[in-house]
Amino acid sequence: MVTWNLASRVRRLSEQATLLLALAADVICLQELAPSTLSAWSERLQAAGYHTLAAPDSRERSRPLRVLTAAREPLHEIPVPGVPWPERVLAACLQDGSEIVNVHSPTSPKPELAKTRTHEAVFAHLANRAPQRLRVLCGDLNTPRKEHADGTIWTFARDQYGRLRPDRGEAWDRAELALIQGLHAYGFHDAYRQLHGYQQRELSWEWPRWGGGYRLDHLLISGPWQATSCRYLHPLRKAGLSDHSPLLAELQPAAEPTAASFPTARNGQKPPVPTQSQCSYTRSEPTTQGGQDG
Repeated sequence: MVTWNLASRVRRLSEQATLLLALAADVICLQELAPSTLSAWSERLQAAGYHTLAAPDSRERSRPLRVLTAAREPLHEIPVPGVPWPERVLAACLQDGSEIVNVHSPTSPKPELAKTRTHEAVFAHLANRAPQRLRVLCGDLNTPRKEHADGTIWTFARDQYGRLRPDRGEAWDRAELALIQGLHAYGFHDAYRQLHGYQQRELSWEWPRWGGGYRLDHLLISGPWQATSCRYLHPLRKAGLSDHSPLLAELQPAAEPTAASFPTARNGQKPPVPTQSQCSYTRSEPTTQGGQDG
């Protein structure tokens, strides 16, 4: 399967589609489709033999971007309660019962806690064990800010030095960690880190002018499945087809259920589900120092 934030490219759509279809993936999850590109992508994928499902239109000019999932077999939508921007989250069920959750998280400066509420809602949807079937969370999660070699993760609730920002605080930090770390307690694991560990530095989005960036695009899997390969296709980003690298993975049934190899919480307890009321929040503006405010 492959997941890719397309960056709303219009003029490069034909190139994007040609290269993506050449991968012959069974499942394709796309983020950041604009109204001008969604129908074209649906038509191209369907012509290539895929069944497609798109998140609903927000019908708000300020929120035009949507996500789309395509698969070799029919799929139907599963509701994810509590998502503030439904056009950014799409849970789809395949015929064999596998579930694919395709997410494009809002960035931190978006109003009304859109980012943290999205992470909370998706976490609540997935925070249960379903060991007999494959469950996948993938997409542009717009976190973390930094991953350390020892597995320590800094979210965008922190500044470039790792200090909690007063306008965000611990609850925001927990909300961002809920998907990339908290779901480990429920049988999910980060496919890329499971294979490559935290010692390997990686990014999927890069500053175009001065380099550096973040690993914002993820694939987490649960159930009796494992990733046998997982890699970012950086040449497509470097060629200007998007500002994100696609993430391509091959999954297969595991001989035994795969346990997460990374800690889920410092104290060994299952992390609680954060709620909107726990988040202290002040409207924040994009940072001009230390990188994009993801």
